[in-house]
Amino acid sequence: MAEETKDFKDRFDQRAADELAAQVYTAWNVFDRKRFLKLATHNLASLEMTPRVRQFSGALAATLPADKTTAIEILVRSLPSPMDGCDDLSSSWIQWPVAHFISEHGLPHYQQSMAALREITMRFTSEFAVRPFAAAYPEKVYRDLLKLTADPNPHVRRWCSEGSRPRLPWGQRLNDLVADPSPLWPILDALRHDPELYVRRSVANNLNDIAKDHPELVVEKCAEWKQAASNKDLDHLIRHALRTLIKNGHPGALGFLGYAPLQKTEADFSISGARIPIGKPLELSLTLISRNKTDQNLVIDFAIHFLRKNGSHSRKVFKWTTLTLPAAGTLTLSKKHPLKKTTIRALYPGLHRVELLVNGATLSEIPFELLTE
Repeated sequence: MAEETKDFKDRFDQRAADELAAQVYTAWNVFDRKRFLKLATHNLASLEMTPRVRQFSGALAATLPADKTTAIEILVRSLPSPMDGCDDLSSSWIQWPVAHFISEHGLPHYQQSMAALREITMRFTSEFAVRPFAAAYPEKVYRDLLKLTADPNPHVRRWCSEGSRPRLPWGQRLNDLVADPSPLWPILDALRHDPELYVRRSVANNLNDIAKDHPELVVEKCAEWKQAASNKDLDHLIRHALRTLIKNGHPGALGFLGYAPLQKTEADFSISGARIPIGKPLELSLTLISRNKTDQNLVIDFAIHFLRKNGSHSRKVFKWTTLTLPAAGTLTLSKKHPLKKTTIRALYPGLHRVELLVNGATLSEIPFELLTE
């Protein structure tokens, strides 16, 4: 993610400022492009992605009419044609500062701003920009998003779900929904059978957000949907929605998907050594011997308890495999997991441990010492 962010931020450069200035000029031919460019590109090299977006947006605010309703009207008229497909948003990223402008200045003008965000989300996405409106006018926003779940444009339908995620990455957290997700149920109910996978994946992501605070409610909602109408697309949506609960070994989610507690099975779990240098892989070996009379569906994961700088440990769960253990059968598995420093995880020499998880239950824990390179 860090590398992707770095690459993306570099798109907000002098050329991007020229492109946005030209876009606005087509809708308002007295636009001061020179002043906009000076403000948008000031000290740009020192800024990360989000500050660059804000600076472009601020340059718009300084050069568009002071009357925000007029400014929003100009920005909407300046927009390019809507995107054709659902696969690639990267070609329209320059609209991000436009959406940010509306999130910053459009709150007093609710109807105009929401209409503008609908237009923008057909060109890029308004999932971040709608969140201040959801925080300020929750009843209005969720009512209007529910109506838009029937919109013919798939980007708009996805916006209804993605923009209302309680814990959208990079986005403002919607604390009211974190506490009580009930306003989301009509929106997600309306979109669960959407013909576009692009939209259904957003529904699953929204449910996954809710599950972090209300796991039982999400399992209940998935069971309700499956009982009403089960099909391949819905089953895929539900599995994606429950992914964090499955990873965390939530019994209700595992049971719902058919992963019962392990029965009459021996597990022989080992690792490659008691002392492992940083940079070398952690090698895992597992043999399962079933004495059970029926097959068993298994989700096999492992967790590493990483030593932190302050001496505490941080647990991180990793996927291993999903399989069926035959009745009275034996399976042998192996796995190599790299122990390398990355941009998102520092490694500290000292005592760590690895934990074997089968259908959410801990079957074994083995300590190991991580050595300096």
